[in-house]
Amino acid sequence: MAQVSVTINGRQFRMACEDGQEAHLINLARELDSRINGLRAKFGEIGDTRLTVMAAITVADELAEAGQRVKRLEEELAALQDARVLASDRNKAAQALIAAALGAAAERIENITKKLNQTIGDGGIALG
Repeated sequence: MAQVSVTINGRQFRMACEDGQEAHLINLARELDSRINGLRAKFGEIGDTRLTVMAAITVADELAEAGQRVKRLEEELAALQDARVLASDRNKAAQALIAAALGAAAERIENITKKLNQTIGDGGIALG
């Protein structure tokens, strides 16, 4: 397990993380520190604990909004998948109808050809 030192709100913290996740943890700590500094610039010195809580609440709010967006996107994806299945079923039904219509047309053409051949008689040239 890897260890990194991060600075948040002017204080250093030694943190453990999975091997290979050091840079990610450092970036997360920088993001949190940046949020705290932004809140301090906006509200002044209102206490370290309060600034940290406010930063945590803003992160939690963004996480909740992201979760809602993911849920909406999952619902849209499910609806699109359902629409794709429906369109595929309609396509198969249309293909079956077209095949049946072509089969019926071919049968009619064959019947007409037979009738024409019968009316021409023995001495004529057969069609088809």
